Order: sequence, then structure tokens, then C-alpha cells
Amino acid sequence: MSKFIIQVNGAAYSSSASYNAYQFSKSALESGHEIIRVFFYQDGVFNTSGLNSPASDEFDLTRSWIELSEQYRLELVNCVSAALRRGIISETEAKENQVSHWNMQAPFTMGGLGELVTGLESADRLVSF
Repeated sequence: MSKFIIQVNGAAYSSSASYNAYQFSKSALESGHEIIRVFFYQDGVFNTSGLNSPASDEFDLTRSWIELSEQYRLELVNCVSAALRRGIISETEAKENQVSHWNMQAPFTMGGLGELVTGLESADRLVSF
């Protein structure tokens, strides 16, 4: 079985990148492969906003990532620099910057490119969407 790092570069609804990353991740996990972490980078950080509100008849990518994380104990990490540049902020970052609101929801966490690099040391493959 393979160990993967998944890198998501596309926003939830602007392209098929995030949906394809989710489907790949779900299939890999169901097949017994390991995903060390999913790293949301560039516009991929938009997947992690708790303010995403798709129509009731649309696939909810943010909710689906959360459910996959809960089912498989999957680590979901935002690139902190990419997130802050795009207005995605965690509760911790909000407190540190004296901002009264945040929009990144658990179980997504903030991390740096170091999380991507350290994961690569253990992974067999990086799959980027």
C-alpha cells in the first residue's frame, strides 16, 4: 500500500481540482492506502472556510473533507501564508492579530510549507490537484 500527500491548489467551486482531490483521497483510503495529510495551498485554502454555503442540491466539499477527516483521522492542513493572503483565518490567528472573527473551521488547521516537506519524507507520492 502507498503513502500519499495530497496537495489541493484549487478552490472548492472554481474548478474541479478540489472535487477530484477529494474523490481520489476517498478512493485511496477506501482501498487501504494511507494519506499522511492533505495540504491546502494557493486557492485551495478556500475549501476550509466555514462560510462556504453551497445550494442544498450541490455537493458540499467542505463538509465532505471534514467527514473524510473524521472517518479516517485525516490531517487537513492549510498553508498559513496562502490562507491569510486570501482572508482565511483561524481562531488562533484571529486572536493573535486581534481580529474578532475567523472563518476557518475545525478540523482544518494552519501550518506552513514545513508540514508539506516533512510529510514528503514519509510519503511515497505527492499528488497535486
